[in-house]
Amino acid sequence: MRVAIVHDWLVSYAGSEKVLEALIHIYPDADLFSTVDFLEKGQRGFIQDKPVQTTFIQNLPFSKKKYRQYLPLMPLAIEQLDVSDYDVVISSSHAVAKGIITGPDQLHISYIHSPIRYAWDLQHQYLKESNLNKGIKGMVAKSVLHYMRMWDYRTSNSVDHFLANSYFIGNRIKKVYQRQAKVIYPPVDVSAFTLNKKKDDFYLTASRMVPYKKMDLIVQAFAEMPDKQLYVIGDGPDMEKIKKKVTPNITLLGYQSFEVLLDYMQRARAFVFAAEEDFGITPVEAQACGTPVIAYGKGGALETVIGLDREQSTGLFFYKQETQAIQEAVRTFEQKSLLFQPELIREHALQFSPEHFKSQFEQYVMDEYKTFG
Repeated sequence: MRVAIVHDWLVSYAGSEKVLEALIHIYPDADLFSTVDFLEKGQRGFIQDKPVQTTFIQNLPFSKKKYRQYLPLMPLAIEQLDVSDYDVVISSSHAVAKGIITGPDQLHISYIHSPIRYAWDLQHQYLKESNLNKGIKGMVAKSVLHYMRMWDYRTSNSVDHFLANSYFIGNRIKKVYQRQAKVIYPPVDVSAFTLNKKKDDFYLTASRMVPYKKMDLIVQAFAEMPDKQLYVIGDGPDMEKIKKKVTPNITLLGYQSFEVLLDYMQRARAFVFAAEEDFGITPVEAQACGTPVIAYGKGGALETVIGLDREQSTGLFFYKQETQAIQEAVRTFEQKSLLFQPELIREHALQFSPEHFKSQFEQYVMDEYKTFG
């Protein structure tokens, strides 16, 4: 069984790359394809230093830093990659990888992190945040996204089987592509986040400081609760905006090493998470430390955190991205804090381990390959 793995772009090591890393562990002899590959020499360990076949975008001007600006060309680029020699093609896609062209005698399984967010239901939010919702630039951007939607839907027909990283994304796949998807949760390195039963009297949030993460909302909520200590780990475009909201009970730590993040995550009374994520890795990492999670009750968090309405709760939810909702959730958490048992919280997190992902994924592909054609 000759396997090709197709990834959107290789520029960093984030959530989708952790899935790619697991896929390469399952299929160490697979060949790797991507629109671009700008991984530095010291970053290539997770792909086992494999050679990567890339597209013409790799050689376009300024593509190393501005590869996203070539999005209108990516459908054409991905279609030029030749995977005709392979029995099984696995695409790991949140943008264009699923559009790879395959033949009738090839099994194409696409693991979807999300349909192209900024082309579908998050289009208006993306255009507004990018200041592309009006004027000539706005018209061009809307036209490009319209084209991307048409291409994205059309190429969904060439996928034999869809896999989703959560039921939330499975519903999005059904809405956008009119296709059913099996859910296999992505791998989280829960073994690296070890249990600590003793908690200190502070709250933690950690994330990239970008608008949809709503880090500013969490900081504002705690600024209005001066008796509660909050530590904030992360950096990004919203840092200056967030700095203006900081009060004496809030400590901005900026970007920190894994060791520092782990220490705070293990000792925190609770981890606060306000983003609507497709899956959301950090709440699982916090739970692996035995730390309960106070999360926005939408998206993947509803699948990774067990709320107060169920037995053996691992956290609780707030249902509006508003400061008052966060504050009420924190107060409820403190009233119910004895319900949260660190050992049980960690046990829940273990179901998202890389081993679970690998065994489920490998078995699924093998079963489909045996019955294909």
